[in-house]
Amino acid sequence: MTITAEMVKTLREKTGVGMMECKKALQETEGDLEKAQEYLRKKGLADASKRSGRATSEGLIESYIHVGSQIGVLVELNCETDFVARNDQFKTLARDIAMHIAASSPLYVSKEQVPAEQIEKEKEILMAQPDMASKPEAVREKIVTGRIEKFYETVCLLNQPFVKDPSQKVEDLVKSAISTIGENIQVRRFARFSVGEEA
Repeated sequence: MTITAEMVKTLREKTGVGMMECKKALQETEGDLEKAQEYLRKKGLADASKRSGRATSEGLIESYIHVGSQIGVLVELNCETDFVARNDQFKTLARDIAMHIAASSPLYVSKEQVPAEQIEKEKEILMAQPDMASKPEAVREKIVTGRIEKFYETVCLLNQPFVKDPSQKVEDLVKSAISTIGENIQVRRFARFSVGEEA
């Protein structure tokens, strides 16, 4: 099948990936636009995991004030170079994450930051629930593990479904940006303020 410039352009507009990568994806998938998008997503996630160990000493601090000025967020988003920190796509990502934090009120960036004692306390609460008493020990462990994952979705930014597109998590949003921008990106920290809330 012949891959036309128009096909490459369409795929590039849909994914934000470079022309050569788009052409290669279309060749690999015999011109199937849907499969080419999937191919690029898989490749991008693989590339993102390769980049995850690279140092992120540049970046920016984004602020977001919600309508009505009752909620405000500061988020530090890091990347590898100051060139990327000034990139519009990177700035948009920072803004989207700040807006998500305002809407979803996470407490931690990732599950690694959740204190062990808080996880243990949550497990105790889950084990003590009435529906658990009749279940065998092994089954209870599996149920608690599943519910702890749900707990992470409520308190950890990267595990939360993204407010603008709940079909993907915030972590997926960051990985997608890593694959298109080509640098490691990390949410370093954030602060969320709400009028009248205790510090």
